[in-house]
Amino acid sequence: MGAAIQPGKPTDALGAVRTGAWFAQLPDALQQALLADGTLRRLVTGETLFARGDAFDGLYCVVSGTVQIDASGESGKAALLGLLEPGTWFGEICLFDGLPRTHDARAVSATTLLHVPRTRLEHLLAGQPAWWREFGRLLANKTRQAFDFVEEAQLLPPAARTARRLAAIAHGYGNFPEQGPVGVRTVRIPQEQLAQMLGLSRQTVNHALRELEARGLLRLRYGGIDLVDLPALESLH
Repeated sequence: MGAAIQPGKPTDALGAVRTGAWFAQLPDALQQALLADGTLRRLVTGETLFARGDAFDGLYCVVSGTVQIDASGESGKAALLGLLEPGTWFGEICLFDGLPRTHDARAVSATTLLHVPRTRLEHLLAGQPAWWREFGRLLANKTRQAFDFVEEAQLLPPAARTARRLAAIAHGYGNFPEQGPVGVRTVRIPQEQLAQMLGLSRQTVNHALRELEARGLLRLRYGGIDLVDLPALESLH
């Protein structure tokens, strides 16, 4: 069982949750309700949180660690859809339609999650129907990103697709608000996983990264990719 979060009790452990872009813009009462109704759940490296087809059991937010969202085809081939960092909420699609989970979610590393159960969410929204709009914003933001990724896959060359996806990861897929000048950001993702995300071969992604490095937009190093010019990477065509 998860550890309960005491209402109103200060805890640095939830710092990433409080500062995430979506949560930080919620009405104070909704913030307090989500924290009060949430419990902490811990996963070990490689542990599955839920699989495609599982029943909806509530919303999750990454407190620490990283969660991988992917899907597997009948052939056994996997599609990596996203890596969720601290402060990112996920699982909201099922909140709206009540249908089973659409993808698999598993811990990339030792991970702590804040879990708000389905029953508590339904109780909150029954009492405050206006709060549906806030969850709608969470879903709409991810829908916009999905459309962007589809468009990029059809219209942009590999280097631009790679650049934009790295920038999206650095921004936590829109979850990390900008504060002041943008400095160097480091993204830690193996080239093979990045290639899976983009639907490209590892060789193509490696060539794209070398091209971007030659243009001075990033630096490749052991264990990570330093994004030197984030605005340029975001706008590359």
